Amino acid sequence: MENKIPYKIYLEENEMPKQWYNVRADMKKKPAPLLNPATLKPMTLEELSGVFCTELAKQELDNDTAYFDIPEEICDFYKMYRPSPLVRAYFLEKALGTPAKIYYKFEGNNTSGSHKLNSAIAQAYYAKKQGLKGVTTETGAGQWGTALSMACSYFGLDCKVYMVKVSYEQKPFRREVMRTYGASVTPSPSNTTNVGRKILEQFPGTTGSLGCAISEAVETAVSSEGYRYVLGSVLSQVLLHQSIIGLETMAACDKYDIKPDIIIGCAGGGSNLGGLISPFMGRKLRGEADYKFIAVEPASCPSMTRGKYAYDFCDTGKVCPLSKMYTLGSGFIPSANHAGGLRYHGMSSVVSELYDEGLIEARSVEQTSVFDAATQFARIEGTLPAPESSHAIRVAIDEALKCKETGEEKTILFGLTGTGYFDMVAYQKYNDGVMTDYIPTDKELEDSLKNLPEV
Repeated sequence: MENKIPYKIYLEENEMPKQWYNVRADMKKKPAPLLNPATLKPMTLEELSGVFCTELAKQELDNDTAYFDIPEEICDFYKMYRPSPLVRAYFLEKALGTPAKIYYKFEGNNTSGSHKLNSAIAQAYYAKKQGLKGVTTETGAGQWGTALSMACSYFGLDCKVYMVKVSYEQKPFRREVMRTYGASVTPSPSNTTNVGRKILEQFPGTTGSLGCAISEAVETAVSSEGYRYVLGSVLSQVLLHQSIIGLETMAACDKYDIKPDIIIGCAGGGSNLGGLISPFMGRKLRGEADYKFIAVEPASCPSMTRGKYAYDFCDTGKVCPLSKMYTLGSGFIPSANHAGGLRYHGMSSVVSELYDEGLIEARSVEQTSVFDAATQFARIEGTLPAPESSHAIRVAIDEALKCKETGEEKTILFGLTGTGYFDMVAYQKYNDGVMTDYIPTDKELEDSLKNLPEV
């Protein structure tokens, strides 16, 4: 059987999942509810529907429905770039001289270059169905903004993107892809919103953060008729849509009787990690199988490994609901030298709860070692990986080298969330030898966590 596993496993179109899987249904302890910051009571459907599309708000609040049918129009759109391949990294295994078997699920075969399109198209679909004019959002490195601009152009919706200022300046080409698909892109923090002006006053010359950009996008959505806000990660609805990754992976594994021992994903807000592991975690929670799950985050933005599990604002301007999550504080802004993505101050409430229960391990890695792994992978496997995904590559290589020492034949699976073609400024810094590592001090994190809301 061993020799029969192809380098790339593709499912047939008719084998694509027809439903998303909601891991919350199988969790004994559910993630804590979102709270209204004014009343500190759980957000109601009515309150959430003021910010999100109603159907998405329902998905956000549903902890019990295990499977949601994927609407036909979304299934049709998925066919443009799905099913995505599960790749056996034969070349990497050989180069490392490891007895481990390494697989990766590759999500980069679309113009947005990442997994983000899986949820963008779903969110645009529900906005269109609700009869809205458009949506607002934030983006950091730009994958989410790119994906959403594509989804909005498909459904004829207006798309307003607030892009973290440092990325807006460093990644002009991703900005231009968004504009090509019809989106308007504003560097954040900006003078176009009250919250943006306030942040600029408080922190003149700031390079921005996702938390700032979220605040601006939410303010614009709630103050513009016929608009709603959409988010590319963190939320439970996004993890639901991204479960297509894990469901396809599981179907491909089952087809060839592949049983992963270790499943690894990079973690910023939790969308791709949650999407990849959800169906496998469901099996673990139901007692059907066991896996070791590893979430990999940057040492410069270590919400799980060094943050606090507490209620916090999802945004810097404190206009969003409160979420119970591993957080570094909503005012935390990663150092401007941090080029590897995954810049969000908190972690999905679902991922946070699973981590708190010890069902997931977390590791933080420094960005120079991440780019070491990215370069090694690009040279051996031939794909230029996104810096975000390269966090997972780093730990997958580390685990494979451990197997080389112990002689264990473990099966390692990781998520390759996308390509790195728009991240060449970061690669340039690495290649020029000027990339540095930044690790926040305990005092910096302590100061940031001092401002957590009292709940």
